[in-house]
Amino acid sequence: MKSLRVAIFGAGPAGIYAGNILASSYENVSIDLFDSLPAPYGLIRYGVAPDHPRIKGIVNSLHEMLDSGKIRFFGNVEFGKDLKLEDIKRHYHAVIFATGAIKDAKLRIPGVELDGSYGAADFVSWYDGHPDVPRTWPLNAEKVAVLGNGNVALDVARVLAKQADDMLATDIPDNVYQGLKASPVTDVHVFGRRGPADIKFTPIELRELGEVEDVEIVLYSEDFPEGWFNEEAEGVTNQHRVMARILNSWLERESTPAKRRLHLHFWHQPKEIFGENGKVTGMRFERNGELREYPLQAIYRAIGYFGSELPEIPFDDAKGVIVNEGGRVAPGIYATGWIKRGPVGLIGHTKSDAMETIENLVADVETLIDPEQPELQQVLAALKERGVDYTDWAGWLKLNQHELGLGTAFEGPIERERVKVVDRAEQVRISHATGI
Repeated sequence: MKSLRVAIFGAGPAGIYAGNILASSYENVSIDLFDSLPAPYGLIRYGVAPDHPRIKGIVNSLHEMLDSGKIRFFGNVEFGKDLKLEDIKRHYHAVIFATGAIKDAKLRIPGVELDGSYGAADFVSWYDGHPDVPRTWPLNAEKVAVLGNGNVALDVARVLAKQADDMLATDIPDNVYQGLKASPVTDVHVFGRRGPADIKFTPIELRELGEVEDVEIVLYSEDFPEGWFNEEAEGVTNQHRVMARILNSWLERESTPAKRRLHLHFWHQPKEIFGENGKVTGMRFERNGELREYPLQAIYRAIGYFGSELPEIPFDDAKGVIVNEGGRVAPGIYATGWIKRGPVGLIGHTKSDAMETIENLVADVETLIDPEQPELQQVLAALKERGVDYTDWAGWLKLNQHELGLGTAFEGPIERERVKVVDRAEQVRISHATGI
């Protein structure tokens, strides 16, 4: 069996699953997993709301895959800057890109550029403590809109509406806790283009929304005419039925006093964001041919993610993905995850997606060109020569223990499992520390 060296860029679920499947599919393989961030796990660490412990439980299985030693992790390494395509070809038979989709899809309506109009992806990065975004967020609005009918929209709405103290049990960074605690928000409005029978949430996300303390869920009877949900309609799944039951139960609830209200609006087509002196003051929608305006001071666009182009790699600007066929991009170059197929599907879907890519890579093994310098130490030497302060798996274990220790040391009414370190340089320093 031919000895194979493969590099993977992107240490989120897509990249780790791809590495694990490859290690299981091809015995004589050496896999190096790179990420631009000092810590692994990608979307799980920096794209999932901190109050989702069940989803973050995926980290346990990802940890086992990396801890097995079959995949070597190196963080704080950026493709195109620290390692270029020519370097990859010099040191590896093949490369798999699993860099995901982290930008916001564009909303093309007037006023989208106003101060107070934000991309949800940027806000998610802030509340998840992404090291490359500012430490502060302008949480000064009382009335807020979230555009979208997907899980990210619900995450953003829930984080905005939730009392900050209720987030302390999570790994929320201190700067995020302080920012949310000072927020004056009273009303969060979620606007969707579709009707309630066609929402793209998952039942667990929807149910969690109704369990937030001191937040009243507000529905509008005009969105729920008699017979609004047809259980026998084509394409209706058990998930749709569960969500319909949840919505109906909320319709039957009596209004209760709460410090904050979370409104769900349907059939609202965004038309224009308007403002004064460059700042958002409201938004205009079309609902069944009627124009409606809502006074708002902030708007979060959660209408989807979009992939980022990589240097020297063919990219589809319209779809936001690497140009590929079944994960094949060019000889020795492959893609998997959202950068391969677009930002659709849940985390678990990346497994089957990676399977297709790996099957094609393994089928191509005999055609792959042998690298001139196939030793890991040669790769690391190149990084050191370029001044790249890379981290590794042992470093992540140190950082992980440090964050857990911050949680244990937290003095307050709630026990905290972890407090996330935000600063990139601090993450790298802790990863390289001795005696930890």
